[in-house]
Amino acid sequence: MKNYRENLLLLYLHKNWRPLGLSTLFVLCFTIVFSLSHLPLAPILYAVLLCLYIGLIFFIVDFLKFIKRYKMLKIAHKTITVQINQLPVPQNAIERQYQELLQILYKHKNELTIQADNKQKDLVDYFTQWTHQIKTPIAAMRLLLQSDQTEQNSELEMELMKIEQYVEFVLQYLRLENMSNDLVLKKYDLDGIIKQAIRKNAKLFIRKKISLNYAGVNFTVLTDEKWLLFVIEQILSNALKYTKEGSISIYTKGKRLIIEDTGIGIRAEDLPRVFEKGFTGYNGRAFKQSTGIGLYLCKQILAKLSHDISIQSEVGKGTKVIIDLEMKEIGVE
Repeated sequence: MKNYRENLLLLYLHKNWRPLGLSTLFVLCFTIVFSLSHLPLAPILYAVLLCLYIGLIFFIVDFLKFIKRYKMLKIAHKTITVQINQLPVPQNAIERQYQELLQILYKHKNELTIQADNKQKDLVDYFTQWTHQIKTPIAAMRLLLQSDQTEQNSELEMELMKIEQYVEFVLQYLRLENMSNDLVLKKYDLDGIIKQAIRKNAKLFIRKKISLNYAGVNFTVLTDEKWLLFVIEQILSNALKYTKEGSISIYTKGKRLIIEDTGIGIRAEDLPRVFEKGFTGYNGRAFKQSTGIGLYLCKQILAKLSHDISIQSEVGKGTKVIIDLEMKEIGVE
């Protein structure tokens, strides 16, 4: 508290050093003139002390007003992004001009924010419509490929599946910022969500001859089904992408869902950065299959769901993705 007062006193003295210095100079001038005129010393000292006393009263009053205005400005620091009407009343024409300038800048900033929000909304609406429209030709191409089961068509179907996944990336990435408006938090059977993700990747399991170790988890989780399903699909897709042979295991430990593979693993120096936006790491550069968006989306989505995600991996031995599903109860039936 003492340091706080001392800092404010220094600020006040720095702000008012000119009038304070000028007043001191006037007092010295009068004292010198009276002394050179050989006037009695007592009246001079009396006048000086009286001036100092009156000046001290004005100094204390003005300093208290300065503290009050300073506190109001500190409060305004926290609310200036929301409203600007909590600024102190201007004391002179200069302060009034500064506040008018702030009003102009604040109004301009709000207009730019509204324009940016509208552009973002238009972009999301456009790509939402685009993703729904492009799903029709994707579905049509899948039917055409399935009508003639050849090796080439199977390969094309796998590539079509990647296209569908990238389309879903676009939609989820654009929705991420306003994800809270799309959340439907309920208690779900985790097995039901996991089975949907497995069915989505079933053909890839068969084609790559990767075995699946999954016997059910018998676990209920408070979450949003659509968003958690996207995360599990993405993790399974990554596991299948980087596993040439062996198996993928899905199981739980306590309230943690674990998806473990026997793939190529992740280098130790890459592990701390795997959730960074756009980071592909050694595997992404070596295999040219990574966008650097998937795990970033997973991390952001799970954070908004009040879940957590971590990765343990060793090169040549595989990767273990751990999703902590523990979440505070919020009165959802």
